[in-house]
Amino acid sequence: MWRDSETNIDLLDFDYLIGITKDIIINDDLSPSSIGVYGDWGSGKSSLIEMTLSELSINKDYLCLKFNGWLFEGYEDAKTALIGTILDEINKEKKLTSKAKEVIERLYKNVDFFKLASKGVKYGLDFLITGGIGTIADITLQSVVGKVKEKGSNVSEDEIKGAISTAFSSKEIRTNLKLFQKDFAELLAKTKIKRLVVFIDELDRCNPDTILETLEAIRLFLFAEGTSFIIGADERQVMYAVRKKFPEIKGNKIDIGKEYLEKIIQYPVKIPQLGVHEVQFYIMCLLLKHELKDKYEEVLKFIQDERKKDFLNFKMSFGLIEGKFPDIEGKIKDVIALANQLSAVLSKGLNGNPRHCKRFLNSLSMRITMAKIKGIDLDKKVLSKLMLLEYLKDNVFKELGEMQSLENGLPEEIKLIEGDKWDKIEKLKLWKDDDWFRNWSKIEPKLSTTNLQPYFYFTRESLQLRNTTETQQLSIEAENVLTGLLSGGDSAREEALKKAKQISDFEALQILNAIITEIETASEISADLFKSFISWGSTRDELYTETIVCLNAVPGNNIKVSFIPRINQFGSVANKTTEIIELFEKWQKDNPKLKTAISNELK
Repeated sequence: MWRDSETNIDLLDFDYLIGITKDIIINDDLSPSSIGVYGDWGSGKSSLIEMTLSELSINKDYLCLKFNGWLFEGYEDAKTALIGTILDEINKEKKLTSKAKEVIERLYKNVDFFKLASKGVKYGLDFLITGGIGTIADITLQSVVGKVKEKGSNVSEDEIKGAISTAFSSKEIRTNLKLFQKDFAELLAKTKIKRLVVFIDELDRCNPDTILETLEAIRLFLFAEGTSFIIGADERQVMYAVRKKFPEIKGNKIDIGKEYLEKIIQYPVKIPQLGVHEVQFYIMCLLLKHELKDKYEEVLKFIQDERKKDFLNFKMSFGLIEGKFPDIEGKIKDVIALANQLSAVLSKGLNGNPRHCKRFLNSLSMRITMAKIKGIDLDKKVLSKLMLLEYLKDNVFKELGEMQSLENGLPEEIKLIEGDKWDKIEKLKLWKDDDWFRNWSKIEPKLSTTNLQPYFYFTRESLQLRNTTETQQLSIEAENVLTGLLSGGDSAREEALKKAKQISDFEALQILNAIITEIETASEISADLFKSFISWGSTRDELYTETIVCLNAVPGNNIKVSFIPRINQFGSVANKTTEIIELFEKWQKDNPKLKTAISNELK
């Protein structure tokens, strides 16, 4: 199995992205700098930055550190947590002179001030350490006490008066921001730190307030030469946080989220979606590590060296390793074959997302291991083929699971489908015109001669009734789409539908299944829920058949007259008119009230 964490080994062809990030950091003309490493959830942002920091850390004059604001959320203010982390790391890693110790002590005292200021923010006051210092001088002691009491704080009045009087009465504190900047620049000089590189990870997992507090804290350091901040995030989530904090003004066409982010982040580095060959290479490397153990590094170096010769046209083949590793050549060829089998489907179905690919392989590995514990050897290629169905066409996967259980593991319809005898198909006939399924059935190995019972035994968890755990691993963007679809509002639904093309086939199916779960468990299907279901099911070819399957499962008595026009329209969009007519005929028998509406639609 493979750890779901960042790595410092480049299996994603990130060398050019690492190179440009390093160039920005070490370029004196661009310092200080803020770099945004942008990419979807699971695209490899953390790994890219980890590899960049690993290379930079070789230089003893560079201090590289990581900050995860999500870990501090709920425990400490993001601004002071970031500032304190930077000072702690300098204090720990560098041997301080007496002068440097004096400077860092002054800086720690300023952090205490910022903590007090941040408490003011939580009580409704405008204490912004990177822009609101001027307003602090105008706040009266009594107004502060009043504001705190309004918020129901458990801080005592004497404590508030004592702290505020000390903090805001002196001229020195009013200029605290400038003193902090001056002291920090002096600290870098006295500790001989040529480059301070701060990697901020998991920012897009934080709540909007924490995201903004962290960005504000970064501004505090973007005056100091030799300082670089690298922010790894989904830029859409960060822009969402800004828009939530600063709603757009009517008539103003400026995208405030985008504008704000561009002011903070000077150099965006965007991670592209992996293509078929890149997914093939990534899966192959992961599998080689699992299969070859001690020989892995030697084989990986050979493959990477070959790839560098013509990276644009490189493709792993049997011929490339012919005679190079005679002792393990068979294992390598098996891995290449499996990677080729999976890559074409996963690159599209999972949007080439490395994390999803890794989780697919982990699930594959776990099932093979569980089978071995039971004394059963599962064929990787057979299991992989079935898992593709499980991930991307779960309704047909469940239907196939039921069929094989009734036919001793050898479902007759799979044999007919592989022989292209669709005229004799009954249970799987809905998928006759589904291009994805037809292509899947042609992937090697054929399943008609394989007893599928042991394979479905170790995938039983996927055959259970749908539940909400399916959506727990959605990306942030997919979660937002699902939330919009389930919100019950037209505007939120329309915004969600606009983002359909940004969602992978795998997550699109998870979203559809989550809506189907709501439909299956509802005592009455609301018009808004049904509209979201049929609208999302219309967004891509890969969902058409799954939508029909769900409609088939809904009893006619649960269908409202107002649903009929939408269903008929879906049939036209999906080119499923025949299936919809059959469905209407079934529903009319169960619910005669639908007859007039159906007749009007079919005129």
